[in-house]
Amino acid sequence: MTLPTVDLKTQPDVTAFFDEASNTISYVVKDPDSTSCAVIDAVMEFDQAAGRLTYDGSKRIVDHIRAHDLKLEWIIETHVHADHLSGAPYVQDELGGKLGIGLGIMSVQDTFGKIFNEGTEFQRDGSQFDALFEDGDEYMVGGMRCFAIHTPGHTPACMVHVMGNAGFVGDTLFMPDGGSARADFPGGDAGELFDSIQRVLALPDETRLFICHDYGPGGRAISWETTVGEQKEKNIHVGGGKSREEFIKFRTERDAQLAVPKQIIPALQVNMRAGEVPTDGDGNMVLKWPVNKL
Repeated sequence: MTLPTVDLKTQPDVTAFFDEASNTISYVVKDPDSTSCAVIDAVMEFDQAAGRLTYDGSKRIVDHIRAHDLKLEWIIETHVHADHLSGAPYVQDELGGKLGIGLGIMSVQDTFGKIFNEGTEFQRDGSQFDALFEDGDEYMVGGMRCFAIHTPGHTPACMVHVMGNAGFVGDTLFMPDGGSARADFPGGDAGELFDSIQRVLALPDETRLFICHDYGPGGRAISWETTVGEQKEKNIHVGGGKSREEFIKFRTERDAQLAVPKQIIPALQVNMRAGEVPTDGDGNMVLKWPVNKL
């Protein structure tokens, strides 16, 4: 479909929060003409060895919003993360706001509901979230117009959110020297990922892009902001006119060599529930550990 036009004249104020354990970057995105803001991809920390959850990173986000007297309107998940647990419920409990994710969450819930043997009590209709975005959906943060782009390939639920002149790409793209994310999770597809990236690269060259993960390739400092123009020219996986066939071959061979993310099992169970930890019949937080299924 034809996407809304990027508003290059509106430049939101973007504050980044880096989680070193998962190399995740979360964002507070402020409408430049009001106190309204959105939060992108908040993190909850999980000490797997100790079985303990903490909210230090999300508390920093909440403290920042309060310190600047901002009004939180949206909490956005760019996709169902497999490498960290979502801090969205903590942020929402503290500050309010609507929690949104892509409509593809239903496909993710169906797939992993079976893998984790969740039973009929686990709803697979995305109802744990306040809003399910479809391709091209528009919404507002204060007076700033925003829209969502469906970018499957890494996961079926992946969305890029464009707010003013800034796009928040989740795992669809990394920094130019980092390339792209893996496409071998259930529901992932390297060809779809290439096509999704091309949709992002069709945005105006001046569009700012903010990525969800950075690993400092070659020992450089952690970075998170680039542009469409820079990605088109320099991205090591898709830049410089690389073909769809070249990308699929490279991505498939590369993914076969990658280890499973360390927190994938707890992350998927929690994140497909909008950040809520599953509980047993007595209300105790519990996580399942399926064997030979992932």
